[in-house]
Amino acid sequence: MTLFDSPAFEGHEGVHSFFDEKTGLKCIIAVHSTARGPAAGGCRMWPFASAELALEDALRLSRAMSYKNAMADLELGGGKAVIIGDSRTQKSPALFEAFGRAVEDVGGKYWTAEDVGVSPADLMHARKTTRYVAGLTGHAAASGDPSPVTAEGVFRGITLGVQRALGRDLNGVTVALQGVGHVGAYLAEKLHAAGAKLIIADVNDDALRQVAERTGARIVPPAAIFDAEAEVFAPCALGGAVNPDTLPRLRCKVIAGGANNQLSDPETGRAVFDRGMLYLPDYVINGGGIINVAGEIRALDRGEAFDPAWVEMKLARLMETLGEVLDRSKFDRRPTDQVAGDMAKARISLAAEQKAAA
Repeated sequence: MTLFDSPAFEGHEGVHSFFDEKTGLKCIIAVHSTARGPAAGGCRMWPFASAELALEDALRLSRAMSYKNAMADLELGGGKAVIIGDSRTQKSPALFEAFGRAVEDVGGKYWTAEDVGVSPADLMHARKTTRYVAGLTGHAAASGDPSPVTAEGVFRGITLGVQRALGRDLNGVTVALQGVGHVGAYLAEKLHAAGAKLIIADVNDDALRQVAERTGARIVPPAAIFDAEAEVFAPCALGGAVNPDTLPRLRCKVIAGGANNQLSDPETGRAVFDRGMLYLPDYVINGGGIINVAGEIRALDRGEAFDPAWVEMKLARLMETLGEVLDRSKFDRRPTDQVAGDMAKARISLAAEQKAAA
């Protein structure tokens, strides 16, 4: 299969690959759309088994970022970077400086930030070789780690989902939380503070222990999280958690988490809907982080200080959009992922038409 034949390609404006022999950097930057503004999306570092898998991940994530930024009503398009490598053993300042040069070579069409395997500290090195980095600290426009804001949006989304599906608040509701990394750990604390009971799983035993100590969560093996007796399943690890193999094992009424591309394919979204489960589209409820990053980009472009009030305004509006998705899904009797996808595509198409006419 060629790049253009891939189902994930879907009209990407550009796909860029970079290799730096000195540092070992192997990187793909995918730019799905710049109709609404420069593409923005995080950089993921992962030991992909092949370059083909890395490309597929970059394309799917880039497209999801276009939808996410459109649904968050940001003047940004969608893009994503992936670095092929083990973040535990292959990181170096020089590697991220080389990554910064790769971002710079894209010519301002892509802004990067942190994602799985990459921290704001890593991106400080990338900032030495490009200005197109956000989610940092140490300057007036800096927004810092976007993970807490992502977690806040997911928390608000779960709260809304439980209200819609169960007619209650979170007190006493059991949440099966898959993944307690940056976003998952913050989310666990918010859920615990709201009175939810937690069942957690992760491949990182230290992270599990720390979250369990703070929240009283019950730990289960990674494969067992799909069988947990819980009203809510919250995927906060990698994509594809809800698929034809795992869906029959889920006993929840609500699927809502921080991971990207939670559904393995559109058919799974239809199956979730047919089972009477309420799925809150990932690129809607996990948009808090990119809103935070957008606040930094906005401040940098304007030469102003970062404005938390602007971020809160956008996050509140995003929750209104999520409510609209749920309303349309119920009225039209269509899966929420289809409804959200159509809304995002319409917003992107309108921006593209306006850009062409300008």
